[in-house]
Amino acid sequence: MSTLVIVESPAKAKTIAGYLGKSYQVEASFGHVRDLPQSASDVPPELKKQKWSKLGVNVDGDFEPLYIVPEEKKQRVSALRAAAKGKDELLLATDEDREGESISWHILQLLKPGKGVRVKRIVFHEITPEAIKAAISTPRDIDESLVRAQEARRIVDRLYGYTLSPLLWKKVAPRLSAGRVQSVAVRLLVDRERERRAFKSASYWDLEATLNGDGGTAFKARLSRVSGKRVASGKSFDPTTGALADQDVAVLDEARATDLGARAEKSAPWRVAELETRPEQEKPPVPFMTSTLQQEANRKLRFSAKRTMQIAQQLYEGTDLDGERTGLITYMRTDSLTLSERALSQCRELIERNYGPEYLPKEPVRYRTKSKNAQEAHEAIRPTDLTRRPEDLRRWLDPDQLKLYELIWKRTVACQMVAARVLRTSAQIEVVAGADTLRFSASGRQIEFPGFLRAYVEGSDDPDSEIEGQESLLPPLTQGREVRAQQVLPQGHATKPPARLTEATLVKKLEEAGIGRPSTYASILGTIVDRGYVWKRGNELVPTFTAFAVTDLLEQHFGKLVDLKFTARMEDELDEIADGGRDSVGYLASFYRGEQGEVGLAQQVEDKVEEIPFPAIAIGNDPESGEPVVVRVGRFGTYVQRGAGGVGNTASIPDDVPPADLTVEAAIAAIKKKSSGPVVVGKDPQTGREVTLRSGRFGTYLEVAQTEAEIAAEEKPRRTSLPDDVDQAAVTQADVDALLSLPRTIGAHPETKEDIVVALGRYGAFLRCGKETRNVERWRDGVTMELDAALALLAQPKLRGRRGQQAAVRTPLREFGPLEGAAGPVSIFDGKYGVYASDGTTNATLPKGTDPKEITADEVMGFLRVRMAAAPKPKRGKPGRGGAKKAAAPKKAAAPKAEKAETPKADDAKKPAKKAAKKAAKKPAAKKD
Repeated sequence: MSTLVIVESPAKAKTIAGYLGKSYQVEASFGHVRDLPQSASDVPPELKKQKWSKLGVNVDGDFEPLYIVPEEKKQRVSALRAAAKGKDELLLATDEDREGESISWHILQLLKPGKGVRVKRIVFHEITPEAIKAAISTPRDIDESLVRAQEARRIVDRLYGYTLSPLLWKKVAPRLSAGRVQSVAVRLLVDRERERRAFKSASYWDLEATLNGDGGTAFKARLSRVSGKRVASGKSFDPTTGALADQDVAVLDEARATDLGARAEKSAPWRVAELETRPEQEKPPVPFMTSTLQQEANRKLRFSAKRTMQIAQQLYEGTDLDGERTGLITYMRTDSLTLSERALSQCRELIERNYGPEYLPKEPVRYRTKSKNAQEAHEAIRPTDLTRRPEDLRRWLDPDQLKLYELIWKRTVACQMVAARVLRTSAQIEVVAGADTLRFSASGRQIEFPGFLRAYVEGSDDPDSEIEGQESLLPPLTQGREVRAQQVLPQGHATKPPARLTEATLVKKLEEAGIGRPSTYASILGTIVDRGYVWKRGNELVPTFTAFAVTDLLEQHFGKLVDLKFTARMEDELDEIADGGRDSVGYLASFYRGEQGEVGLAQQVEDKVEEIPFPAIAIGNDPESGEPVVVRVGRFGTYVQRGAGGVGNTASIPDDVPPADLTVEAAIAAIKKKSSGPVVVGKDPQTGREVTLRSGRFGTYLEVAQTEAEIAAEEKPRRTSLPDDVDQAAVTQADVDALLSLPRTIGAHPETKEDIVVALGRYGAFLRCGKETRNVERWRDGVTMELDAALALLAQPKLRGRRGQQAAVRTPLREFGPLEGAAGPVSIFDGKYGVYASDGTTNATLPKGTDPKEITADEVMGFLRVRMAAAPKPKRGKPGRGGAKKAAAPKKAAAPKAEKAETPKADDAKKPAKKAAKKAAKKPAAKKD
């Protein structure tokens, strides 16, 4: 009997093929094979006249989805059909979740195997020979409830996005998107930034004493009471407002603290008034599931959620170990905390052998998933074989893969170890300083038995907090014993606003609220960055004014849609569909059309579209005129407006100004600076014309005056950015001469003969030689740089990114050389948005999970040809800035005959569909959640 096995990724296909015999053929679908139409051109001509065709969902009927095979998947579908011919059995082995179930269903609809073909669904949560053989021996049918649930999610997300996104285009800015989970995530970030804006910092002082115990051992103690009254600490203030929350404390100022410290340092004796020692236990962490893995990898390894999932996918699908391809971890999209009996047994053997029997609990520790909405019954994320220690895999894994594997391995081992036993000591030390009795507090933490800490120390969300696992010991102390004061220093403190969310804390908040699912968090985080709702400063997520404008609009006019409880209820209702307890058509009708007096989404938007004003974010009032000062998001970026606006009452705001940091004073200063006109700072050394200092959306810059002829001809004025290290208020002629000397040609490269040019960009100076660029650390060096120095810099690893972060020069993952139909040599690279193929002119993103080592030249050229045939899209500006002007789209090149779209039939009304697709130029940029 011949069998065709279909999985999602080619890497997984290769791994599984190595476990099966010659009678099995294993092929990859490269992810989804069908989806809702992404653009009007995807809609079949016979359906274009239908009003609902733009949505891709028949909202006039029973919400039947319109499925099409995307252009880039037609070649793959043809290959699967060819592979299915003559086979006796079809095993659908896509991932064990809603998305995987849906992919299997779609594959089955497209292949339409004959009656004599045995069709079964197999699932596994790890790619090992044992797991694959067990799955084949226990096949099942496709779970229609899971497929319907996935389809309902996909349709809800399409209706949500395609209905609300056009409204955002009209009222806020082009190319924005709304999403069921995405918009709630943005709101959480905006809410935190609002808290930071409302926060009023308060100052307080205390004392830190350096004391000596027996044997001269020094330790620190902090002032806690003055004459019996507690001294204010950070905990005395409201963490969200900064106001004093505890009125029964003494708030010391600098003068009072200095006086107390001076008296205390001269006073004696210092005596231990109270001493308490108490034993405690610290429990081991639970095993990883998707969200906690993303959080911990973000905290410990600084990986984004997307990067974490990319690496986890690679470890799951398999790595070559001495010629044998092996899956290293279990399935990485899971809500489960369960560990298999085999994993528990391996853990216990390893702990007893490597750490000793005292580190082993009497019984295995079994964890239960707390989430009421836990998805499918997977295992927790763990190594497939715990005997593969991280150090044993060093030669086969790249550094990032090894780091993540080590994190998973250590956490899995630690969760089966005994608790750590610690001894916490707190000492109260008193001294009489004049008329005041001062009490100082000191604390210590001693690890009596490390337990799980021998294997793993969990990270902390707060970088300022004490590092877990580190001891803080006090010298031997007894009650009544004297200690000596070495130094007593007054210390000032200021309360800090709530910390901005990071990827880790945002995922944690969404998870706690019951919003989103493990498979969605990484894509949501990517979308809110790509759409201009947030930018990153270090590890924190900073919402933009665009995020504020969109959130304000949705809160004021569609409050339920961004309400956490309402969104969590939607998750529950969609889960009921998965369990077969709710009708998907009825649910969709209620959401979109409304019922029992409730207005549906479509009517809400239709009723309000004209009455909704353009959002304005209030900053405060001008202290001189009393007029309101607001921030608006316009076609050409973000700007501040006083009163009704107009000439002399507006000014651009740089894109990287956090909303919480924009004060009324700063806004008024920007308006006055613009209204006063440009400031002359010098003369152009080439033409003798005036050079003025100006401000724009990208910061401050110099501009050379134009002649009337140049202005009439609409020529672009000569400009250059003002570097951060040049004081705007003190620009000299020497600065002008140096800045306007750039760009300058240093010389020709001795090998390529291309000119080497040093220029000044938005983020500093850089060298350019052909396609190669390098950052110049100090822009003034570029003014005098000689050829030898430039060549040395070009030979160094490339600096790329907004902050000039060090990165290796991008080298191909694989090179094919010249291929027929390509503009140049073809190579595969790892880019910001995944693995892609390039011939130097055309770039084509390869499907998720593609192994560069396994893909053939023909497959690569297939993806490049599809990309070449596609009509060029309008140049995309940054979200919220209006982008570039649209150019007339050229006609598409001749493409292969399109496969007939799958039009919904009456019998298929309740049958399912697939995960969200990205939006095309004429479609709302709705995010699939």
